Amino acid sequence: AMRERIPVSLATIYNTLRQFTDAGLLRELAIDAGKTYFDTASDDHHHFVIEDENRVIDIPGREIELTTLPTPPEGYEIA
Repeated sequence: AMRERIPVSLATIYNTLRQFTDAGLLRELAIDAGKTYFDTASDDHHHFVIEDENRVIDIPGREIELTTLPTPPEGYEIA
């Protein structure tokens, strides 16, 4: 849009990203209160966050191994 000099508001871009997220095409990654990334990888995976470069790098799910989980608070369960 910028290259073709077509004006598009930031609100339109974020509304479109949210619609893609609602449709399951993207996953929203809320890194902190001021930063949100949209991930196109739909498989189960984790991320490295490179704060100085404003980058997120995928970690394949098969590279993470959990051997124990914490006990959830009373009245809750892990799903």
